[in-house]
Amino acid sequence: MKLTEKLALKALHRVDPEVAHGLSIKALTAGLTPAPGPVTSARLTCEIAGIPLPNPVGLAAGFDKNAEALAPLSQAGFGFIEVGAATPRPQPGNPKPRLFRLTEDRAAINRFGFNNDGMEVIASRLAKRPKQAVIGLNLGANKDSDDRAKDFARVLAHCGAYLDFATVNVSSPNTEKLRDLQGKAALSALLSGVIETRDSLERRVPVFLKIAPDLDRAGIEDIAAVAVETGIDGVIATNTTLSREGLQSAHRDEAGGLSGAPLFEKSTRVLAQLSELLEGKLPLIGVGGIATAEQAYAKICAGASAVQLYTAMVYGGLSLAAEIAQELDHLLARDGFDSVAAAVGTKRGDWL
Repeated sequence: MKLTEKLALKALHRVDPEVAHGLSIKALTAGLTPAPGPVTSARLTCEIAGIPLPNPVGLAAGFDKNAEALAPLSQAGFGFIEVGAATPRPQPGNPKPRLFRLTEDRAAINRFGFNNDGMEVIASRLAKRPKQAVIGLNLGANKDSDDRAKDFARVLAHCGAYLDFATVNVSSPNTEKLRDLQGKAALSALLSGVIETRDSLERRVPVFLKIAPDLDRAGIEDIAAVAVETGIDGVIATNTTLSREGLQSAHRDEAGGLSGAPLFEKSTRVLAQLSELLEGKLPLIGVGGIATAEQAYAKICAGASAVQLYTAMVYGGLSLAAEIAQELDHLLARDGFDSVAAAVGTKRGDWL
């Protein structure tokens, strides 16, 4: 990280976290952030659900909720970008304050509640997306919807023409009863509706499912079974957690989803279990607590074909994406792997 980025981070940490986040989006759109371009190599080039990636390090949903900074983010070193979550109608989300830094824990708690500009505005921005980038959209449901399951399909139908992939997000803890849709019957019906909509699009868009880290073994088994039965294209493991175990920060008891360093082991164990159950039938994307190349590599060795970052950038800056991708190349070479795919799942047993 360059000195200018360190100073910028220090300044951002002096203001309210949500204000700081808004300022970071403005800095991106103004061209004031690191832009090394796509980081790639023969080893880093990979694919997820048939989508070719320059490297396996992606940006998780939630950072660019409204698809405002697609062009600069595509030059920030990421292999792929996920924006959103988008809901059919705009909604303000939960009352503020709703984002908290847990600096001592290298973590954050948020209870945003799917605040976003709505699918029509977001689709208009996606229509102007950089064509060379890999961009996906996290699909959400309106809090006051009469049929949340149908909301996911509505957003996909409206935005699908501009996407490389779409993610069904039923794992956010910040919309009341949303996680109830992870139950086997409800999830099967929801995903079937999304897949039916996807199949009606002019161009096939891979559909992923993002799951919570707080599932027990039976819940993970149900997710694996439904994922295969419904014909989705991959699983993202995991979203934020409701656990507060071991936290030190003053904000540790705030309501919402916890992300960052404390999530790493929990999310990686869920990832490994899912990898074991799926036996290579579907690719996995590992998310949760990644702040270093070693942690990204650990997710890959536990079963992930690609990974995503977000909270670590609060503490490590936007340049972290390129740094992790570059160092991951060295780690693969060190261990004799000529590709990301060759390393996937090689140490899964360490997490079971």
